[in-house]
Amino acid sequence: MWSSIFRCWRMLLRRAPWVSVCKGVKEQPVATVEEQQTVVNSVDAARVAGRSRTDDCWRRRVWRVYGESPELKKKHRRLSVRFDEAFHFSGALKFMERPQILFLILFISSLCFIAESDQFCDAGIGIDKSTCGITSSSKLLIKGGTVVNAHHQEVADVYVEDGIIVAVKPNIKVGDDVAVLDATGKYVMPGGIDPHTHLAFEFMGTETVDDFFTGQAAALAGGTTMHIDFVIPVNGSLSAGFESYEKKAKKSCMDYGFHMAITKWDEVVAQEMEIMVKEKGINSFKFFLAYKGALMISDELLLQGLKKCKSLGALAMVHAENGDAVFEGQERMIELGITGPEGHALSRPAVLEGEATSRAIRLASFVNTPLYVVHVMSIDAMEEIAKARKAGQKVIGEPVVSGLVLDESGLWDPDFVTAAKYVMSPPIRPSGHDKALQAALSTGVLQLVGTDHCVFNSTQKSIGIDDFRKIPNGVNGIEERMHLVWNTMVESGQISVRDYVRITSTECARIFNIYPKKGAILAGSDADIIILNPNASFEISAKHHHSRTDTNVYEGKKGKGKVEVTISGGKIVWENNELKVIPGAGKYIEMPAFNYLFDGIYKADAQYLSSTRAPMKPEIAWPVSTMYIVVTDGITEIAWPVSTM
Repeated sequence: MWSSIFRCWRMLLRRAPWVSVCKGVKEQPVATVEEQQTVVNSVDAARVAGRSRTDDCWRRRVWRVYGESPELKKKHRRLSVRFDEAFHFSGALKFMERPQILFLILFISSLCFIAESDQFCDAGIGIDKSTCGITSSSKLLIKGGTVVNAHHQEVADVYVEDGIIVAVKPNIKVGDDVAVLDATGKYVMPGGIDPHTHLAFEFMGTETVDDFFTGQAAALAGGTTMHIDFVIPVNGSLSAGFESYEKKAKKSCMDYGFHMAITKWDEVVAQEMEIMVKEKGINSFKFFLAYKGALMISDELLLQGLKKCKSLGALAMVHAENGDAVFEGQERMIELGITGPEGHALSRPAVLEGEATSRAIRLASFVNTPLYVVHVMSIDAMEEIAKARKAGQKVIGEPVVSGLVLDESGLWDPDFVTAAKYVMSPPIRPSGHDKALQAALSTGVLQLVGTDHCVFNSTQKSIGIDDFRKIPNGVNGIEERMHLVWNTMVESGQISVRDYVRITSTECARIFNIYPKKGAILAGSDADIIILNPNASFEISAKHHHSRTDTNVYEGKKGKGKVEVTISGGKIVWENNELKVIPGAGKYIEMPAFNYLFDGIYKADAQYLSSTRAPMKPEIAWPVSTMYIVVTDGITEIAWPVSTM
């Protein structure tokens, strides 16, 4: 309660008469670490001198450093400077010395706790599940919409109770204690599941600006109700990595699951993989064939990992780029004087993605285990997947929304901030690759759509202003995916509405073995539901998105098909363009091993062994020849004829 009162008073004090606002101070992004340290040093100096934090109107610059540099944020945890205003504490203390003011303080404090949910709701701060405008009723009826599953669609009502779908049928009758949503003329679908995200990810010397609250809040605003994030081991330890991500995810506002990355190999890692599968609910492990000197693993490690995944019934995943060749390409670009974001794309051509995809597929075939290729960005990689699937191999291809709707032209923008926001790996490809990936998705060569949501703001991206190799890799997409896939694939006629549900939700649930708990609108499924209006329009902009990043790679994109309502765990969290979410409301979803991709794997092994001829035992065949017995002076000797050959 006291923290609630403190937050309330802090908000009121910022609007008090003694608050001074520095005007006419232009925001300037901090482009280098040296500049950031200079600002922090000035903060330290100000503290030593006892100077007000707002003197000289430099606090805007401090805000950008504090708000956008996780390293400095850790060092100066108590630095708290607002973006557009600052508070002179000395003036406030004098003001509050008056007795009538003290009485006013006590009176307002008594009201602060009551009013807190309204004051802080838009910031995503709630106290319990009845706050922030979220309906407190555990019963909900969605009437008259077209209910769409991957296998079937019909006009029906959906009745939800205590976060679970109870019934799906026409004309459901309910009592007055049930909240009702009218979905007439709209589609009622399973909430999206994003199979590929990186929230609170420490990478390339910094940390993504979206954590497990802000990233998930953005997802809910875009119609995604679950995501699967990648746990990165701590010093190679899977258990330590899992514990770290458990803590990061405590503020989650929607359901989530985990993949696990493998960055080294020994017996301890092999044992920890078993623990992750059998005790922690992880059924997939990712191997990086890129990022030499950081996350990249060797073919030997990949082979050992594939065998271990198979024995555990876990899905092996690969980031497919030839890391050694990429390293050489980067060196070549620097030697040529190409240091801008365009060097990123030039150093990682599609042929290197195709080569690594082919290599991983062949090693998986050798082991006879399913393989999942993440963020397929090129024709080269897609064709390798197509060939393998045609041959009967179990390979899953996951394009990401950036690869489906963008081309690499943005990387050549003369403005560094604009160009740098497109830097991701594998890189966004030249025009033509996007259309080919769309076609592959529509024909089943590729199976589901992720985002690889991994966002850094323009200040963080500016770390690589003189060397593209230092630009933190990653783009946004967790909020935009459902809208862009609908507009790109459904509105264009490339896929049906049922296919849309399949590639954005159901197939992910099946692959990671949580269907029909997730990815379906069926009795007994979790009530993670969206209502999509096919006639409503959307426009994407960093000005109104919910991610913490200050840029958006889909800036200005418009289209039809808008998610108007998002329901997570039976609660309405997005409606009328208002986001009402609660930190801590999300649940960790354990994902069992041995998904449908393993069906027939062991039978195929048995057939292979039964058809393999047993090794032939060599037999010594002595030659048959004429033998002479010769007796000379009472001595018997054996003599062989001399060969004439």
